[in-house]
Amino acid sequence: MKLTIFQVPYDSGHHAERMGRGPLHLVDGGLARRLRDGGHDVELTSIVLDGFLTEVGSAVAIQRRLALAVADARRAGRLPVVLSGNCNTAVGTLAGVGTATTGVVWFDAHGDFNTPETSPTGFFDGMALAVACGHCWRVATATVPGFAPLPERNVLMVGVRDLDPLEEKRLAASDVARLAAADLRRDGMEPVESWRLSARVAGIERLYLHVDLDVLDPSQVRANPYAAAGGLTVDELLGVAATVLKELDVAAVAITSYDPACDREDRVPEVTARLIESL
Repeated sequence: MKLTIFQVPYDSGHHAERMGRGPLHLVDGGLARRLRDGGHDVELTSIVLDGFLTEVGSAVAIQRRLALAVADARRAGRLPVVLSGNCNTAVGTLAGVGTATTGVVWFDAHGDFNTPETSPTGFFDGMALAVACGHCWRVATATVPGFAPLPERNVLMVGVRDLDPLEEKRLAASDVARLAAADLRRDGMEPVESWRLSARVAGIERLYLHVDLDVLDPSQVRANPYAAAGGLTVDELLGVAATVLKELDVAAVAITSYDPACDREDRVPEVTARLIESL
């Protein structure tokens, strides 16, 4: 497979700090080399910003650059793999892929479905999916080449369990499908299969897999300071990914929110390599 790995080493506008170190650590730890050794054609590129940075300003600048770069990679027949400190790179990746017929499988401990009016902290990255769905920051996203709001019905949210109160209400009123770890353990892959079939009927042609690594239960892997109990096992994550891709192509993949300081046994690089190889 032809892969283009995009390193986006930023967390809240800070370069190579906290979760911004994750993309650097994954590549320094041999991810690209392992994939090449497995017979894949791997191209590695970095997105680096200049000048004074603000949290939102840097995120939108990254989204603009990523949108163009992802579109270029896909035109060249390459699979974009985005290694990012924050989840809001999803806006740029989706802009590069196109949203109308793209389904999104959103693996995360958190909904990222807040708006500025519902967020108790104002953390921009906690709004990533809401931004992608066009619920807020619309003037900013209008500057991202190719961006159009993602229909809520195109989204399957997996493993989400740590929501703010108003965010929970927003999700409950939305068309986003949700699947908890407990649902998988009770029903197996049946609800995943059902969503995939419904997506095909609805005209979904391809998938963007968004993996915030805190979707994993911290007893398995602790990816960042925001990890919460009740998450997926590594095998469950791989199983859901394999199931949704049975009849749908993968258009892009993101691996986000990895702080190596929290991963004391250095397990995340192995998990990341397994996930990409399984695609």
